[in-house]
Amino acid sequence: MALIQFTRNHEDLSTDKGYQFKFMCDKCGNGYLSRFVPSAVGLAGSALQAAGSFFGGLLGRASYSARELQRMAQGKGHDDAFVKAVEEAKGHFKQCSRCGAWVCPEVCWNAKRGLCEACAPDLAEEVAAAQAEAQIQQAKEKIATQDLIRGVDVVSEATVRCPACDAQVKGGKFCPECGARLQTVSECPKCGTAVQPGAKFCPECGNKMA
Repeated sequence: MALIQFTRNHEDLSTDKGYQFKFMCDKCGNGYLSRFVPSAVGLAGSALQAAGSFFGGLLGRASYSARELQRMAQGKGHDDAFVKAVEEAKGHFKQCSRCGAWVCPEVCWNAKRGLCEACAPDLAEEVAAAQAEAQIQQAKEKIATQDLIRGVDVVSEATVRCPACDAQVKGGKFCPECGARLQTVSECPKCGTAVQPGAKFCPECGNKMA
């Protein structure tokens, strides 16, 4: 028996009514849905079940026998349907001879190289991606040299909730809800030393605190 392909990248959508399979590209996940193949045994069993539930008795026992027959035939019917579905799907994928992956020809196949793009990336796509990465990196470096926090106090202890009433705050020296002081440590404007709130002079340089 020939080796079965698409063993790792397919999804079985079969039911008791018939067989259908979805095959996916190993690289991007794009898929192909095989045609639905009705199960003759499944349809016959469903018909007998419906008749048996209506008439009962002999037909009910026939329905039970049909279900047993369906279970016995399902295995071979399923296998045959899968083999046919694989043959149907193969025309919509390319198999890479280097890594063995099945990929979609529209997105993940390098036709010039005859390999999947994981093994032979498209040069133009790689150049475009590298240019975009370089632009982002250069933008980060340029932004890092700019002063984007001028006027923002980054020394005083930041508070997001008032220590007195637990209200949420967005900066400032006092709570907008209860008026409690938010900053437990301030900074000397002359030497930058941390100064406790309420101090009149800087303990380091003697500068008068406002």
